[in-house]
Amino acid sequence: QVQLVESGGGLVQAGDSLRLSCAASERTFSYLAMGWFRQAPGKEREFVAGISRSGGRTDYADSVKGRFTISRDNAKNTMSLQMNSLKPEDTAVYYCAADPIRSYIVAVPSEINYWGTGTLVTVST
Repeated sequence: QVQLVESGGGLVQAGDSLRLSCAASERTFSYLAMGWFRQAPGKEREFVAGISRSGGRTDYADSVKGRFTISRDNAKNTMSLQMNSLKPEDTAVYYCAADPIRSYIVAVPSEINYWGTGTLVTVST
């Protein structure tokens, strides 16, 4: 069982930056494809970014490309999401996701094996 704990959420203004982190309990963290999803009030959970086991492949939703950067540190069992130029429409609960089967995260929430509990990001105008 993989346990994921997010941190770093908060209230910021439009244009600000925020960095989210996800710590994993799994000793074989390097075998997990990792990613971030988010869910805004009244909306479906959606893919934000994904990173392969080695970190060599990253994927982003079109809405965050050029603003968000996903990274991972396999030695520390952590993954991060650097979010720049935040917009009010980025307001959501952000979830860390892990997949021990595939080498990279697929952008389909129903295919995700493990979820964190989420961290709230609120971007004000």
